[in-house]
Amino acid sequence: MTARKSPSLSPTQIDVLWHPQADEAVLWQGRPDPMVLARSAFHTPLVAGYFALLALIAALMGSGPGGIATTLGAGAAVLAILYGTAFASARTTRYILTDRRVILHIGIAIEKTVNIPLKQIGAAHLSERGNGFGEIALEPNGERTLGYLLLWPHARPWRLAKPQPMLRALPEATDVAERLARAVAAHEAIERGQAQERPAQTRKPAMEGALA
Repeated sequence: MTARKSPSLSPTQIDVLWHPQADEAVLWQGRPDPMVLARSAFHTPLVAGYFALLALIAALMGSGPGGIATTLGAGAAVLAILYGTAFASARTTRYILTDRRVILHIGIAIEKTVNIPLKQIGAAHLSERGNGFGEIALEPNGERTLGYLLLWPHARPWRLAKPQPMLRALPEATDVAERLARAVAAHEAIERGQAQERPAQTRKPAMEGALA
């Protein structure tokens, strides 16, 4: 379900994993908003508040201007790193919804792709962040699990035992969630129809072999 671009993969395998195929319909694609990603995944408001509190305590304890300035400067440096990382993460991330799967291209230093067939999505959880932004966590229904650290920050917080991939900081998140729900329902209807037409055949996910 997860793969990196490595010499062990053939060009055909990389193409199947990384890109929607010719007979695969792309229903939506997008990437996180960097500012919302910084707030929701990198907790920049909390970090800013922490250093502001430290500066206030320093002032109340009679610390000189130099100590307060040092504290605020350290806070500004940490926030700059967090915002820079959020911008880099947003720029190198791409989410794609097709009529077969959800593809997450993620990774700043090491590029990775996560493929989740629609039939393996047991549930989707929408969390709204205001102003139309939101996040969608995908709950896989299979036994196989994805590494939390491998996914982060595109992982639902605190789901360590069974990590859930998360589409972060999405503009128009409600619309994306509705598109996902329709795609899953349509895929299930197609699979039910195929099973009724070929009752003697064993059902097999179209992407299973390529995504193993």
